[in-house]
This record gives sequence, C-alpha cells and structure tokens, in this order.
Amino acid sequence: MKIINLVLLLCISLSLFGFNEDNITKQEVKKAPPHHLSVKEKKKRFIQLLLPAITEVHSELMQRYERIAKDIKNKTNLDEVRLLKKKYKATSDMDLLARLKPHPISITLAQAAVESAWATSRFFKEANNVFGMWSSNAKQKRIAAGEKRGETRTIWLRKFDTLQDAIRAYYEMMATGKAYSEFRKLRLLYDDPYKITVGLDKYSEMGPQYIKVLNQVIKYNHFTKYDY
Repeated sequence: MKIINLVLLLCISLSLFGFNEDNITKQEVKKAPPHHLSVKEKKKRFIQLLLPAITEVHSELMQRYERIAKDIKNKTNLDEVRLLKKKYKATSDMDLLARLKPHPISITLAQAAVESAWATSRFFKEANNVFGMWSSNAKQKRIAAGEKRGETRTIWLRKFDTLQDAIRAYYEMMATGKAYSEFRKLRLLYDDPYKITVGLDKYSEMGPQYIKVLNQVIKYNHFTKYDY
C-alpha cells in the first residue's frame, strides 16, 4: 500500500535523528500544529502523548501477567486461570503466559511511531488509531482509508475513544492473532527488544524489512530507556 510505504519512509528518516527530549518544553511543543513542528518537536510531542498511556496499559498487563504466573506456579485461583485459557484459546500454561506477558515498552513505542507517523497520521488524529489496526467488523467504530485496496475494496481502520483503548486493543491483538505466535514465544523468553522484534515480520507488508525499521527507531531514539 502506498500509504504504508510513505509512512514507513517518513519514520525511517525521522529515526535517523536522535533527540534529547529534555531540551524541549511543553510550551514549545504547543506553539505550532504538528505539521509545523521540527523533527525534534514532533518526537517530543509524540513522547508526551503516547508514553503515559502506553506505560499505564503496560503496567496493568504486567501486573496481571505476574499474578497469573504466580497462581500457575502455586496452583491457586485455578478458576480464573481456566477462564483465561478459554478466553485466549491457550493450549497450555506456558501458552497462556506467552499471551499475557506484555512486550517491552520500547517495541510498543517504535510500532506506534511507525504506524502513526509519529502521531501525525489522519488515523491517529481522527480515530486514536495508533497502530494502523484494520477493521472487518461493520459494528465497530471505524473510519475509511483514503485509498482502496486493489482500487475496489474499501479499507476500514478502527476508531477508538481514547489512546488507552487503542493500546489495549493492540496488546489484545498481539495476544490472540495467529500471525504473532512466534512473537509471543520470543517475548516470553526474552526481555531484549531486539530479540523479540524478529517475530514481527508478519505485522507489515514490508516483512523482514519492517523489523529493521523498528530496530532503527528503537536504537536511534533510545527507546530502551523506557523499559523496566
């Protein structure tokens, strides 16, 4: 898709410039609309908008993961464990933990940057759609893309009330999607984002190149400092 390629090219170019977020104040970021901001200001604005929401959701999910991991180890609260296995269609305790464990914040930030063009895309501004999530359900809140797939099929993207809702839906998609089974195994085994992104080749039409882009964004913007 032309849109995806243009967004990724923008993110690659932005990712090549590291930035010191402490050098830019909130007042400076608010002076101009996104399209008038410098690269550093866009990145500062992106962090201010996304990091608090991502950290909030990540903390919620990590607390649940640690609690369920403890329950599985101690064989307690088995009813809840069984319900979660049913909900996520997990085939084992390890599979359930792989689905529940949230991946590092650095990866989430990198994908958010790539998929939303650093919080400047129309889908982000009009629908809080941070991760370019499509919709195939007419009952969902959604907006149409500006171009059609194959020039005939309308592409719909999900619309969210809040950034937190979008982030939760993204983590839920990563926990349930068949395309991300290898990704889930990697995030259960490792905390190093560069070892985990290998499993994201199916997230984008770019395939393996998408992994290189994400790793660039993480590296050049020092996103690992937000991991814990």
